[in-house]
Amino acid sequence: MARAVRVQVPPWAPLTETRSPSLAQKLMPNITFVDFEGTARTVDARNGDSVMEAATSNDLPGIDADCGGACACATCHVYIDPAWMDAVGKADDLEAEMLEVAEDVKETSRLSCQIKVTDELEGLVVNTPESQY
Repeated sequence: MARAVRVQVPPWAPLTETRSPSLAQKLMPNITFVDFEGTARTVDARNGDSVMEAATSNDLPGIDADCGGACACATCHVYIDPAWMDAVGKADDLEAEMLEVAEDVKETSRLSCQIKVTDELEGLVVNTPESQY
């Protein structure tokens, strides 16, 4: 049984020039990260950030992001829930090359640093592998 943990961006984090709740809500799609043990953690992600940034800014386990999002290490490897593959899209050539060095690559594998958060990704579910190395 998956345990759900809710993580939110701190109120002092800059969202926009205004802190309108309706605007903040629009700018903060929810993304759920499920670790290899089945624990689900849902975070608010900022539009324009990468899925990797949403994970690292909320101190979520399972995404190491050694290169900081430069698509140079594959330590932000995730599995996209199959229901979300069309919305997220396929990896480009550079990302596909980097995925060749990741462990346990699957058809739904992506590097989370290459997935930009948009309103269309509200509710996105990604799974993290047991290890990034």
